[in-house]
Amino acid sequence: MLMADLGDLRLHYRIDGPEDGAPVVFANSLGTDLRLWDKVVPLLPEGLRIVRYDMRGHGLSDAPAAPYSMGALVRDLERLLDHLRLRDVLLVGLSIGGMVAQGLAVKRMDQVRAMVLSNTGAKIGTAEMWQERIEAVNEHGVSALSEGVMQRWFPQAFRDSDECRAWQHMLERTPAEGYAGCAAAIAGTDFYTPTSGLRLPVLGIAGSEDGSTPPDLVRETVDLIPGSRFALIRGSGHLPCVDQPEAYAAILNAFITETGHLQG
Repeated sequence: MLMADLGDLRLHYRIDGPEDGAPVVFANSLGTDLRLWDKVVPLLPEGLRIVRYDMRGHGLSDAPAAPYSMGALVRDLERLLDHLRLRDVLLVGLSIGGMVAQGLAVKRMDQVRAMVLSNTGAKIGTAEMWQERIEAVNEHGVSALSEGVMQRWFPQAFRDSDECRAWQHMLERTPAEGYAGCAAAIAGTDFYTPTSGLRLPVLGIAGSEDGSTPPDLVRETVDLIPGSRFALIRGSGHLPCVDQPEAYAAILNAFITETGHLQG
């Protein structure tokens, strides 16, 4: 059980792979913890140093009082990578994790050498939509949103499975402060201008059945960055690393190879 003490915050993280391996860092979606990547990690090439962490307000990390700013979430990951003395990472961010990835790539070019923007956008939803969710969570808890979230996260076939219930439980056990805090960060974020200034290898991944960040939003975001690539996983939802991990890992592994990251 690894905890990084960042002074005002403690973040839970996990490392797999050799100490001298090429670093790949994963940032989670709203309402999930580092177990989001459990199915994908075993399918990645040997020789990688794989870092996962629980965003503030999620999993076993501290949950400060809401609201949070996107700048704070970016700074959390920046400080975690400094704590671990990691540079030139391949950063994989999903949903809000993809927003954090964009912010960190803009802020710390020394930390991020390549980036995967998965099921995310430079701007997600509207401030009004997020405010409605924050109010619902503050009044009734995260469980008040969970049925609707499952519909946006997963295609019907997966929602009919027993496994879906476990993901619903994970969401419902997210602290209200953490969910509302991160929702506020998303509500206040528009990265279209800063992301358009990025110049690094970028891959976008989308699920055709994603009800939270539709494929057109993901494509529009990665198209801001010259030379970026885009991959669509048909039949997948907002968390393709969960409902189609083999397809997701194949796309990610090809990007790792193309960028020469294992030799980096």
